[in-house]
Amino acid sequence: MTKLIKRASAEARAFRNRNADGAGKREVARNKKKSSHDDDLHDAPQIETPRKPRFAPVTFSEEGGVRYLHFGTEWVQGAMRLRKPDHIELEYAQQMMAWLLFIETPRRIVQLGLGAAALTKFAHRFLKRAKVEAVEVNPAVVIAARAMFELPPDDARLTVHETDAWDFVNDRANHGTIGALQIDIYDATARGPVLDSVGFYRAARACLTDAGVATVNLFGDHPSFVRNMKRLNEAFDGRVVALPEVHDGNRIAIAFSGPALDVPFTALQTRAKLIEAELGLPARKWIKGLQESTGQTGASFVI
Repeated sequence: MTKLIKRASAEARAFRNRNADGAGKREVARNKKKSSHDDDLHDAPQIETPRKPRFAPVTFSEEGGVRYLHFGTEWVQGAMRLRKPDHIELEYAQQMMAWLLFIETPRRIVQLGLGAAALTKFAHRFLKRAKVEAVEVNPAVVIAARAMFELPPDDARLTVHETDAWDFVNDRANHGTIGALQIDIYDATARGPVLDSVGFYRAARACLTDAGVATVNLFGDHPSFVRNMKRLNEAFDGRVVALPEVHDGNRIAIAFSGPALDVPFTALQTRAKLIEAELGLPARKWIKGLQESTGQTGASFVI
């Protein structure tokens, strides 16, 4: 990976106004102190300490025509090919769209964790029948997505919620409304999802429609993988499958809600060819991955 580009971080930009407000308050405090020098010291105005950012700095690097998002470390949090800003560059991110094998474009697609906005931009541009939403707690990531990764402004079909994913999935207004839920929640350490409790995954499942599907980005070669798969299976009644690890080290878990599925592999192959032709995603590789990870070699995929 190339060296991180040295530039003013998006984190600093996100909190610049807040810090400016703090500086203004300090100036007012100094003026008041000068005008009331006879007052007792204990009556002097209190100076508020500016709130320190809770997030790591948002930084960037570029290599081979691809721009990468980082949270102050070498860990890649997202990527965009500069010549194809609306396409999904990383293989594991492409696999996050594997729900397309099982359901038609739903009315509502939600991404938990915006990152470089690859999934959000792709769905917004190519899945015209869907309302596309992203949930991101860090305002600097939203700024970076729009300034550096060409995420368009909100419109009738696109909404970015600056809120915590935990609060979002526990909001009853979201329950039963999401057809495809894509979960990719990491911090600067990249040691596994930040939210990974059974309670979180149960709330995520509650957000799905009767035949909804959730995809979750996990680290294959990490202790968090086994823990997350166990908790996902508990929350989704064992209806979870993980695609094989890709070269990036990621494994995508696919969790199903609603009635049991018994889909002929021939039907999945037909669907995959359509996805490849219309969206340019390697969907037939996903089917091969399903067979490899589940050992299902019969006529149908059952889960």
